Amino acid sequence: MRNQIEAARNIGLRPVTIHSENRDEWEAAQAALIRNECDILLISPERLANAEFLRGVLPRFQNSIGLFIVDEAHCISDWGHDFRPDYRRIVRVLERLPSSVPVVCTTATANNRVVQDVVAQMRNLQVQRGPLIRASLKLFNIKLSDQSERLAWLAHFVPKLPGSGIIYCLTISDTRRVAAWLQQNGIAAREYHSDVEREDKLESEHMLLANECKALVATVALGMGFDKPDLGFVIHFQRPGSVIAYYQQVGRAGRAVDEAYGILLSGREDDEIQDYFIRSAFPPAERMLQVLRELERGAGASINELMGRLNCRRGVIEKALKLLEVDGAVTRDKKVYVRTPNAWTPDLLRSEQVTANRRTELDEIKRYVDHSGCLMEFLARALDDPEPARCGKCMNCTGRTKRQSAPADLARSAIEFLRGDTVSIEPRKQWPSATLNQIQQAMPEAIALSKEGKAKTTIPDHLRLEEGRALCIYGDAGWGRVVAEGKYKARHFSDLLVRAAARMIRDRWQLQPVPEWITCVPSKRNPLLVGDFAHRLAQQLNIPFRPAIEKIRETEPQKRMENSAQQVRNLLEAFSIERDILTAPVILVDDVIDSGWTLTMVGALLRINGSGPVFPFALAKATPGDS
Repeated sequence: MRNQIEAARNIGLRPVTIHSENRDEWEAAQAALIRNECDILLISPERLANAEFLRGVLPRFQNSIGLFIVDEAHCISDWGHDFRPDYRRIVRVLERLPSSVPVVCTTATANNRVVQDVVAQMRNLQVQRGPLIRASLKLFNIKLSDQSERLAWLAHFVPKLPGSGIIYCLTISDTRRVAAWLQQNGIAAREYHSDVEREDKLESEHMLLANECKALVATVALGMGFDKPDLGFVIHFQRPGSVIAYYQQVGRAGRAVDEAYGILLSGREDDEIQDYFIRSAFPPAERMLQVLRELERGAGASINELMGRLNCRRGVIEKALKLLEVDGAVTRDKKVYVRTPNAWTPDLLRSEQVTANRRTELDEIKRYVDHSGCLMEFLARALDDPEPARCGKCMNCTGRTKRQSAPADLARSAIEFLRGDTVSIEPRKQWPSATLNQIQQAMPEAIALSKEGKAKTTIPDHLRLEEGRALCIYGDAGWGRVVAEGKYKARHFSDLLVRAAARMIRDRWQLQPVPEWITCVPSKRNPLLVGDFAHRLAQQLNIPFRPAIEKIRETEPQKRMENSAQQVRNLLEAFSIERDILTAPVILVDDVIDSGWTLTMVGALLRINGSGPVFPFALAKATPGDS
């Protein structure tokens, strides 16, 4: 919206906006609306879920609305590539407005199926379609399966591209890695994603608009509404989930320049990431029914309370509640969700059809990658452009199909970069609220009490882990595949990993206070794997290894526990600590870290039993869908 606000001001309009990042401006914006001192109000559809806005603000100016615009209207349809449930609220708001208010719906990324769905929901719409061919855009598809190859390609070719541009990644961790690699190679690049602070986002946007940086390395957080007419290139580090999503993103380039590039790189991790996105896009019907049943049991529940009762990911519960709220089956009072009297039954056929459509779209973008004809024409046909035509500029139209590789020394440098790109393990600071009673019974020393004697969610400072490190991202080029090979095939971690871990700990991890011993998280399923690695690591570091932790009961695999409350509950009273442990600082070793709760629980037990500061180390960090 920042981009749109600036554009409105540049043509003499008085815009205001209300969204989650400008709370300090809400009061002034609402006052301007009520006094008719603004020309445009920009809001996200999520604002329409706010009862205060619907009851206290909208009625005071709804009769003076001269035009109602729905931008990115494809989001209304669950057939759309980035369906957002809150967009459905727009239809209900329109029903409250005078019938004389004109409505305009705009989108650049809707095929016939999506258009028909939007028309069916909005009614009385007249559809006008324009051509989709982008005359200035030169499209290229380049297959480079290894991340190291793609990094080398970027470092070699990005400086040769015109102007400044955007490099899209599917995950936050990849935006960080790619931006750091480009910076290391003297290219002015900045990361941009949902975890970046608002002020840093603003600075990055300004720098890109002013051509003060070569590239923003971004997730889809840099998306709707961003407009830079002279953008010289859009590169995809991984293949997106659909042709429609790709067209929307690549179409940001070349809007007001004669030549721009759209380059799609693709690699071996693309399918796994997209499969995760498809599986997590819509909560299964059974999950939604479970949420409803829990709400029907009492006077409502918060998300944290539902996490304590259901083995569901937080994101699944949030999406289920969002869909149920939009459907009228659930209402929200602050943080508490309450079941309404309205009947609700899952539309299983629709859900299955939408998921199947996502799979079909994934197959279509794969065909695009392999397409030997005009690439722009392929995109236009996929979006049901009534007049698709050859562009004469893409790699296939011009015969530039021979892959250009980066120099071999740059590829080797990329591998070394990946192997040296360690991952931070941030210490957990709070216990899940739904587990406080169980934690207090199992390990009372781990619970801090308020002045009133109530259990606090804050993990006491002296029991928290220190900041830790993982050698790599699981499965990535660099060390990630070596870790996967050792864990599941060889059932033994190689000396190569031992030496790499020792070098990282000695040379790149500035540990204070310096650890004086090593221990590890034991496993009943594979009791020798981590212990053997930790013992050899201790020898490399010339400090003692002590198997100070015993697993005293079998637990479910943590990867089957889908939220923090379930993960902590699964670990309670599962470990014991030997009596005479060393009191010095210690490195606590595990093979793969996901949620971090195993290291957190074991680390707290070590501190309770007299250990010094605990520094967690893992061979790899798993990142399922970290976008």
